[in-house]
Amino acid sequence: MNKKEMQFVHDLLRSCDVEIGGTRPWDIQVHNENVFRRVLADGSLGLGEAYMDGWWDTEALDTLLERILGNNLQSRLRLSLPLILLGVRSWLTNRQRSRVREVGEKHYDIGNDLYAQMLDPRMIYSCGYWRSADTLAAAQEAKLDLICRKIGLREGMRVLDIGSGWGGFLKFAAERYGVEALGITISKEQMAHANATRGNLPIETRLMDYMELEGKYDRIVSIGMFEHVGYKNYDRYFKKVSSLLSDDGLFLLHTIGGNNTSRSGDPWIEKYIFPHGMLPSSGQITAATEGRLVTEDWHNFGSDYDKTLMAWYHNFEASWPALAQRYDERFHRMWRFYLLLCAAVFRVRHAHLWQIVFSRNGIVGGYNSVR
Repeated sequence: MNKKEMQFVHDLLRSCDVEIGGTRPWDIQVHNENVFRRVLADGSLGLGEAYMDGWWDTEALDTLLERILGNNLQSRLRLSLPLILLGVRSWLTNRQRSRVREVGEKHYDIGNDLYAQMLDPRMIYSCGYWRSADTLAAAQEAKLDLICRKIGLREGMRVLDIGSGWGGFLKFAAERYGVEALGITISKEQMAHANATRGNLPIETRLMDYMELEGKYDRIVSIGMFEHVGYKNYDRYFKKVSSLLSDDGLFLLHTIGGNNTSRSGDPWIEKYIFPHGMLPSSGQITAATEGRLVTEDWHNFGSDYDKTLMAWYHNFEASWPALAQRYDERFHRMWRFYLLLCAAVFRVRHAHLWQIVFSRNGIVGGYNSVR
């Protein structure tokens, strides 16, 4: 790396009060000076891969990433080739439909042992609701109950969960509200766990794509699945939901959302964590629901995702001695970077957590917001 490139990186980091070789927790310790050229060439992909490879370290990774993102340092780098290629590929193809089950195989199926150690006892892999909670388990139960109250669950209702994970919501809704529920997932491991732990509850989890669904449901929820749908498929997704919802039904969409409209995700997240994932914008959601569903309520509690991710991170690190028997150190660093990068993204409010309640035809007399 030449002196000019080195000075550029030093100045860039100093602008957000980060020193190379400094003594504060968020300062960077460099083990391979090629890291700077790698980041200048590949942007966030290069930064994440270099961390996975052990080229650099920091004691407080979340704080470092918070400073980088909060000061928009990425906007001061030239557009990286991986980002350009990802944008072009997203424009030319529809990988969310051509490779429907890839994210299930590459992310959700990597091991129930990992998720059981990292998540709460109900294995809820989405943002908790920390308004009155002080533990991860309490925050997740509060979120599940919030959803049930928002959609007015009552005994005997028929409920659909699109992207039902390990069955946590299905079990909670059946236990607490006496509903009959169907969940769908594209993860074999999630389906197996959900069905094996349902007991005698009137619930079922199936391995299937949302476009294969038929029938009518009193209530529909989708909790942390919409991020895998892809912008080219928003119209067909909401068209399908509308066709499945009873005339007086309610649909709750729980999704991460971005500040700006985009057509691709982050290159590092796309390559290592969520293949073909992308965050919708509010404009994309409203455009796709116009004429199909009536928006009754929109609730943003994205700052709670920072707390949720940090709780997952601490669980993951505490469990690493046991997990290390199945996963190598490069995975350890990759997963740590994933959790703390996402925590930083929510901390600087570049991403949000939205719960949006829709009706099919509008609620006569209006909807009473629940918080």
